[in-house]
Amino acid sequence: MVQIDIQQLLSAGSGTSSDSLIDDANATIREASGQRRPGTRGHPIFVDELARFAAGVADPRVGAIAERAAQPIRVAVRGRRGVGCRTVARALQAWSDGVTVSCEGVELAHPAEIEVYVVAEVLKPEDLDALQARPPALVLLNKADLTGFGGSPGRPSGAARARCAQLAERARLPVEPLMGLLAVAAFDDLDDVCWAALRALAAHPDGGACLDRSFAGFLTADLPVTIEVRQRLLDSLDVFGTALVVAALRCGFGEAKVRALLRLLSGVDPVTARVRALGAEVRYRRVLEAVGELEALAASQPEISDFLRADDTVLARMAAAADVVGAAGLELGPDEPLARAMRWQRYSRESVNELHRACGTDISRGSLRLWSRTGGMVAGKAW
Repeated sequence: MVQIDIQQLLSAGSGTSSDSLIDDANATIREASGQRRPGTRGHPIFVDELARFAAGVADPRVGAIAERAAQPIRVAVRGRRGVGCRTVARALQAWSDGVTVSCEGVELAHPAEIEVYVVAEVLKPEDLDALQARPPALVLLNKADLTGFGGSPGRPSGAARARCAQLAERARLPVEPLMGLLAVAAFDDLDDVCWAALRALAAHPDGGACLDRSFAGFLTADLPVTIEVRQRLLDSLDVFGTALVVAALRCGFGEAKVRALLRLLSGVDPVTARVRALGAEVRYRRVLEAVGELEALAASQPEISDFLRADDTVLARMAAAADVVGAAGLELGPDEPLARAMRWQRYSRESVNELHRACGTDISRGSLRLWSRTGGMVAGKAW
């Protein structure tokens, strides 16, 4: 029943208060605001440097290279009918930086660089066929609330994560839970009419209990909210989300805390973190492609060679490479630049992954450039 699930999320549980739950959500949001997110730091640095250089070069080909390098990553969302692909696409577009998200069937000028496949509740035979025919980078279990809630209070569905583990084993692909409607509602906000209706439901004795009676029960209950507005709430939040907001308002949460709760429980942040990690490789490949094109022009334009050798360019390439290895779970290494350079030089020779070998080379080169800026010092002593 919806009411039982909501109380599990908002009540004390194992000593976790509703206020501490919202504090967790607000802390997550504060940490994400005002700074670039992990996996996106290096590429913007390189793009900015290249754009500044291109603005002062007469050759229009350099400007074209800069524009291509700066294009948003193209993400395509697909899945069988009824699983919520459009809602997932809206959620990813809202909460992801530097991406353009489209649904399958929308004509794109260029192929998607990251594909996301959406399922709901179970993997049907047509899902397995689609995943085998064209494996995506990530599978999302949308409408994750349908699996129920469990595990630690205030965290996105332990039951949904268990279901994702089962689905991942069958699909042999990474699977993340998501409640797309909650993610969209947390970003787009609800209009004044919806908020007024939700407050009216929170104040009414039957405003929460009626949500245990299915869509039809909620729409036919004797409530001080019109059927038209109730339908809007269901379209925006579904039964679970509506019950969640009503319960939160009854606990004294304001609009900002409710939105933070919707974002936290939607599971959108772990999903966008996955997309950023996948995007790090795409962005770094763009850096390598831009460098390759510039090197082809540099033979007749010495200023391009100067740009490619410049400290800022070398360090920007290192930052983009660091995003890739960071997304793969690797530590950048020693703080001392020479030791870091030596480590990544070895890595560039030993890695079986061609892209990671390039990362190792760029991190090593950038670290050596930083070392040279210190006057070739190691632990305070001249080299």
